[in-house]
Amino acid sequence: MVPADLDQRVESNSRLTAATGAILFFLLAAEGLTIVSVRGLLSAHVFIGMLLIPPAVVKIASTAWRFARYYSGTPAYRRKGPPPAILRLLGPAVVVLTIAVLASGVALVLAPTSDDRFLLQVHKASFILWFAAMTIHVLGHLADTARLAPADWVRRTRRQVTGASARQWVLVVSLVAGCALGAAMLGPTKSYRAHRIGRDQRAGEASKVQAYPKLSVALRLGS
Repeated sequence: MVPADLDQRVESNSRLTAATGAILFFLLAAEGLTIVSVRGLLSAHVFIGMLLIPPAVVKIASTAWRFARYYSGTPAYRRKGPPPAILRLLGPAVVVLTIAVLASGVALVLAPTSDDRFLLQVHKASFILWFAAMTIHVLGHLADTARLAPADWVRRTRRQVTGASARQWVLVVSLVAGCALGAAMLGPTKSYRAHRIGRDQRAGEASKVQAYPKLSVALRLGS
């Protein structure tokens, strides 16, 4: 007979995954708003991006734990069953693309300025692919997330599964760590912004210099 506490662990894992997913959903929505004017909101864009990293790590870890326990044949996880086939196939892509988007964003701010054009293209391309995969992922897990995410915060359901306080602390610590990472990136973000502005100004001045001889020739021909 399967120990009763193992089923508790399955539900605990599901609650942690759902709650972290809900936090990521709202943070990603806020990050999406900064894209509308990313140059003017670059500091906010980078800060929220860094804030996303620890909760994303928690969610990847909790999902990987369920994956490992299911495919290793743990009875309670086998009874719960896997997600639909499309979500199982999409899961690794979501993880890889999430890492690509976040890693390229961090590297874009911290890397030598000579590499930022390439990294910017990587960041944009991985974001487009990530957004498509994440849309399907979110829609596929929406019902379970809405049901499980608030369970540890509601008195009626909180005591049904042990470890609610521990799961809440994991979320709080991940957010605090994210804020610390975001604050640490404010200085490099200012330097990156100054570099971009300076380069854009130099490019604008160069284009004016190149256009001036052409304009002079056109005026002489016209006269």
